[in-house]
Amino acid sequence: MTTPTPAASAALEVTEETDGKPGSPKDQGSRGRSPGKLAWTRFKRDKSGTTAACVVLFFFVVSLCAPLIAKVYGKDPYTPYGMDDPSLLNEFSNPMKPNGGIDGDFWFGVEPGLGRDVFTFLLYGIRNSLLIATVTTVLVVLLGVVVGVTAGYLGGKTDYFIGRVIDILLAFPSTLFYIAFFPVMLSILVSPEDKTPQWLIVTTLIAVMTAFGWAPLARLLRGEVLALREREYVEAAKVTGASPARIIFKELLPNLWTPILIQATLLLPLFVTTEAALAFLGVGLEEPTPDWGVMIQNGSKYYQDDITFMAFPGVAMVIFVVAFNLLGDSVRDALDPKTTR
Repeated sequence: MTTPTPAASAALEVTEETDGKPGSPKDQGSRGRSPGKLAWTRFKRDKSGTTAACVVLFFFVVSLCAPLIAKVYGKDPYTPYGMDDPSLLNEFSNPMKPNGGIDGDFWFGVEPGLGRDVFTFLLYGIRNSLLIATVTTVLVVLLGVVVGVTAGYLGGKTDYFIGRVIDILLAFPSTLFYIAFFPVMLSILVSPEDKTPQWLIVTTLIAVMTAFGWAPLARLLRGEVLALREREYVEAAKVTGASPARIIFKELLPNLWTPILIQATLLLPLFVTTEAALAFLGVGLEEPTPDWGVMIQNGSKYYQDDITFMAFPGVAMVIFVVAFNLLGDSVRDALDPKTTR
């Protein structure tokens, strides 16, 4: 009987070790796990992503609990406390105390002019801004998915027509369209003599941003579907007699969740800043409705005397937008491990 050489023995040992047990703990942990669980594991390892997620979650919890926090705090964003208490504002309608009037009763100080509570005004401003941005993001994603998948799957004249509409929408600056179409829609819905209700302003604002915000996502998904519909599993589904609805929901959409989620995490902070910019420019929410943009607009009038009133909404918005952008990057890296930052 021939004695195995040392090299053959080493190769045999390696083969037995590889076949009997996984080669590394990482392979052992990844074996048998779904792509969703693997993405969640990668996301949890990203410290910047988890920190950003905690910050974003904090903002949403604060916005949802704003009425409860205001009730416990004992103030509201609409009462002009400076008018009721002369000791809060001086003869120039500026806070009497330093740092914007911050004290034990008014944690973030009082607003110059009317003396409203800045803390509750900011709470409700975050609530309104996130509500508008979240609803707009959901509608934009739904519309973008429907239009993009339809154009990519049907092709032909439908794809050509939808493609030209997308090109037209992308050719114009969206902010100018928001500023131009928002007053036009309000004038159609409400006569100039009547006061426009806030719910109608919010609805119109969401409708305008949705109408001009779905095109980039639709174009992205259209390109993805054009590539996916030529794959073997889609052709096999067609051969077996599967309906277009089944092919879309069972074969195409499961492969589109990654770009959809990534785009959604990037769209929401974009709409937050867009809504605030429109309110700052006087197009959108206006006094006395609390809003991030309204606070910054009012703060720009008094920043030379006291920057405190403008600092709180400005810093809060920067923190939220940066955190959500970092969250979007982390979600992208978790869903697509081939990307590098």
